[in-house]
Amino acid sequence: MGAAYSMPSSWASTGIEPTVPSYLRAYENTYGNNPHQAALEWFRDAKFGLFIHYGPNALVSMIGSRVAQNDWLQYHEKLSLAEYAKIARQFVADKFDSDFITDLALEAGMKYVNITTRHHDGFCLFDSRHTQFKSTNTPAKKDLVAELTEQCRKKGLGIFYYYSHGRDWRHPHAPDNDEWGGSARPRYAKLEPHYKYGYEHDLNQYVDFMKNQITELLTNYGRVAGIWLDGIAVPKSRPEKVHLFRCQELHDRIHHLQPQALVSYKQGVTGTEDFLAPERRWKEKSNKPLEICDTFQPRKWFYNKVLDGRHKNTDDVMTMLEKAQELGANLLLNTGPLPDGSIHPEDVRTLKEVGRLLRTK
Repeated sequence: MGAAYSMPSSWASTGIEPTVPSYLRAYENTYGNNPHQAALEWFRDAKFGLFIHYGPNALVSMIGSRVAQNDWLQYHEKLSLAEYAKIARQFVADKFDSDFITDLALEAGMKYVNITTRHHDGFCLFDSRHTQFKSTNTPAKKDLVAELTEQCRKKGLGIFYYYSHGRDWRHPHAPDNDEWGGSARPRYAKLEPHYKYGYEHDLNQYVDFMKNQITELLTNYGRVAGIWLDGIAVPKSRPEKVHLFRCQELHDRIHHLQPQALVSYKQGVTGTEDFLAPERRWKEKSNKPLEICDTFQPRKWFYNKVLDGRHKNTDDVMTMLEKAQELGANLLLNTGPLPDGSIHPEDVRTLKEVGRLLRTK
């Protein structure tokens, strides 16, 4: 286990946060009567957020030809869990600077940040007691979620936690390829010894694992803007079995633990999500709050060295913002930090310029 997370000094003496979370202070009147409604109003007004995909996948820019598929390296290259763990053991994150990242988001005119607390590879950027595959067990020895959350809270930014729900390529009881489609797991030539198969496989254990981790995220780090679930293709691949994921139970638990926290699951699994969060080329308006997520790099979420020099520029981002606004949607723009955790210089330059232009409007 890594070092225990220390509460921000502003509320450490009492053990509780101020009555209204910092990102909702402008919605204080509504919050007093209905925290959930205040959060929805804030989200509709937010317009612009920063997405961060970071983890061992960022390190494969140093692994020759494999870089082309680094978002799903383990899946496409069929790396065993042991091989992928070797990559994770090189995770240092010594230049991941939450203070700089949040200042950059504010300068760009953004209202919130969303970070991959756990991606499909099962690697956690937080100090979960339910897995050993986490940043605090690497040379980084950092709880990046704690660091970023504290900076967001200090500066009035909302913090969302991305969490891979439908896919996990490490947990022994995660959805398997025999029962679920949607690219559930890498298709190895030989059985992966860490996985459970046949009668030994119990999806319920994985669902409980996710409930426990999301409970940690909602009880160990103060109040957050929401939980952003991913991996929708897996549960959607078997509509007759989607109930096995107990999605509504999870949504209800999130709202119970933090009434202001919003829930999304891409285009929606239960239909009860608080907002829709589709990718890129979405063109439909929605009665629900809507967020379009897209990338600085061409179609890649984690840093890919091959794409240096091809990141979206200021004009591209302004056009993306305009298109999102035409749909009444927020734009959640993703940057993939470099292997050391620093933000790509191209993205820094563009975000600063976008912020300057937005302030002149």
